[in-house]
Amino acid sequence: MDSRSAESLLTELRAVDAERARRAADPALQARVQALKGYQQQRFAHTYADLLATPRYAAATRFFLHELYGPGDYRQRDAQFARVIPTLTRLFPDEVVDTVAKLARLHALSERLDTRMAEHLASPAITAPDYALAWRACGEPDARQRQIELTMAVGDSLDRLTRKPLLRQSLRLMRGPAQVAGLGTLQTFLETGFDTFRAMRGAAEFLSTVRQREDTLARALFQADTAALGQLP
Repeated sequence: MDSRSAESLLTELRAVDAERARRAADPALQARVQALKGYQQQRFAHTYADLLATPRYAAATRFFLHELYGPGDYRQRDAQFARVIPTLTRLFPDEVVDTVAKLARLHALSERLDTRMAEHLASPAITAPDYALAWRACGEPDARQRQIELTMAVGDSLDRLTRKPLLRQSLRLMRGPAQVAGLGTLQTFLETGFDTFRAMRGAAEFLSTVRQREDTLARALFQADTAALGQLP
């Protein structure tokens, strides 16, 4: 990662901190954001109920559900991103650095869009029509497409990591140094992602399914297609 890319990533992480500070100063907005995150996690579980019931894809679907969606508190992981960026290349292989960078960019973009949507919600009690209206009021179709592309990129990166036989051993050997460096949360994410995707024995069909469904839902929501409401919980 060159210095320009590192600075760009740090700028995005600082923007997430600014979003959190703004929410903290507005408890009502904070409550709506958390409710939105919870609703989106329910939506993902609803959209991929079939994959959650499939032995081959259940673990990967749960990984996406808990690591890329939902109301989890990622402040510790974000802080580790910000701290590790200047020294990331000294601790982890290049392929891992690339995966971390994509995840950080996805998270920064998602946090911004969540705040924008929450500003258009009347209350934390979110219904399918509420969600659809807030989605269109937020707008930013290019950012939504970028969000999907980054989600796919994180999945693709994790899938590629599993094709490097020595990398799992390298990650295992990194546990001690990562803990010493204060990067335990990030280390856990990487190991869990690696093991989850390796157990899938090929992620092409899983990722293709996610891309197709996310593209279809986003397009339907922007077009105010009433069929989209049937895809929401």
